[in-house]
Amino acid sequence: MSLTLSDAKKIVDAVLKAQANHKFKPMAVVVLNAAGSVKASEAQDGTSNLRPKIAHGKAFGAISMGLGSRALFERAKQEPFFIQSMNSLCDGALVPVPGGVLIKDKAGATIGAVGVTGDLSDNDEICAVEGIEAAGLTADTGG
Repeated sequence: MSLTLSDAKKIVDAVLKAQANHKFKPMAVVVLNAAGSVKASEAQDGTSNLRPKIAHGKAFGAISMGLGSRALFERAKQEPFFIQSMNSLCDGALVPVPGGVLIKDKAGATIGAVGVTGDLSDNDEICAVEGIEAAGLTADTGG
């Protein structure tokens, strides 16, 4: 199974619904397919102009490393030079903080990643997970 545009749009809509339900700050969300290409991206009114890049970096780091960005965050605490090196290899596009979540299909295969930013990183991750699950897929935070 591959990530469809329809699924990506469902994820974005559900992430933004979760943001509203939790009364979190305005968010940006980026959904990538397994190859790291953007399938869908939106930023709510009130987000800063850097938020879409941060959301992309969370998702891109997750899909590139095969780990949710929470796991990358934990690894950065233990091995900062490794994560710094990986970020360099990603041309600075890796953002190793919670909010980047892998998308798995029903068979457990990774089919993409979601990056969410705008509130506290833990809250970003909550919305990413809710968005993925609302689309009938499985979220893998790496934590």
